[in-house]
Amino acid sequence: MIFMARGDQLARQWRILQSLIASRRGKSAADLARELEYHWRTVYRDLEALQQAGFPIFTDRVEGKNLWSMLDSARHSIPIPLNLTELMALYFSRGMMMVLKNTVYYASLQSFFQKIKATLPPATIGYLEKIEETLEVGSKPYKQYSQLSDAVERIAEATIHRRLVEIDYFTMSRKKKTRRKVAPYKIWFFDGAFYLIGDCRLRQDIRVFALDRIQALTITEETFEMPEDFRAEDFMRTSFGVFHGKPQQVRIRFASDVAGYIREKTWHATQKIVPQKDGSILFEARVAGTDEIKFWVLSWGAKAQVLSPASLRDEILLEAEAMLHNYQT
Repeated sequence: MIFMARGDQLARQWRILQSLIASRRGKSAADLARELEYHWRTVYRDLEALQQAGFPIFTDRVEGKNLWSMLDSARHSIPIPLNLTELMALYFSRGMMMVLKNTVYYASLQSFFQKIKATLPPATIGYLEKIEETLEVGSKPYKQYSQLSDAVERIAEATIHRRLVEIDYFTMSRKKKTRRKVAPYKIWFFDGAFYLIGDCRLRQDIRVFALDRIQALTITEETFEMPEDFRAEDFMRTSFGVFHGKPQQVRIRFASDVAGYIREKTWHATQKIVPQKDGSILFEARVAGTDEIKFWVLSWGAKAQVLSPASLRDEILLEAEAMLHNYQT
């Protein structure tokens, strides 16, 4: 979740910089005001503030108008094919990468961000620091990967070189460890955790493995070819969360007081939301298995009612009865 305080001015100045970088001829304060939909005096004050802060912008009199431009030397001084505001956005995104801490990816990203910072002029770095004072990036709970960094790196290596891996995998549902060979297709990061998507030779099927449940891992000398038509996004498209199961069409009624929260997000690629006369909504989707959507429904309490399939209704009922029993004893 992102919280913004006194950020309107900074956001406006950011857009001014983007517009000037994109413009070869330059723009007047009035031009920028129309583009950004602000009063020209407000834009003029922003331009002066940016100039005083050290940004390489200047004014020139052209055909009776004062046009503001970015110095060409600043426009082309960055040694990689990104413009100034793209670099700023990329540098700032490092806060969102904290969930990757203690992995090879995070260490590499930190090094990359330091190189980005070295390409930015002092005025830009100062501007970034101002933005950081106004914006906070919050993250959901995520797993600690300090003891898994080696496994992540080795699976990435096996994926790149198309080598089968042999793993000891603990299945949470069955509380059982099995040894299996897997052709690693993709490392997938989802909802704060790493997963391996691969062809399991034991089950003769493409499966998803949580990396923190891999208890031993060996890269073998056996190679594999990944199917040309395999796309991880297509494979995971029907899953409501991570794991797959039998495809099922679900229909859920949400009460009117939570309907707005459901409508404002895309919860599933196949979802369809049908408004009802009483303000409630019907949520429909075709999902690969109902285990994960069951817990989503339960998180909405009495505001959600499963209409179909009957098997999911029964599972929800059993959970509700067990919860009631816990509070009555």
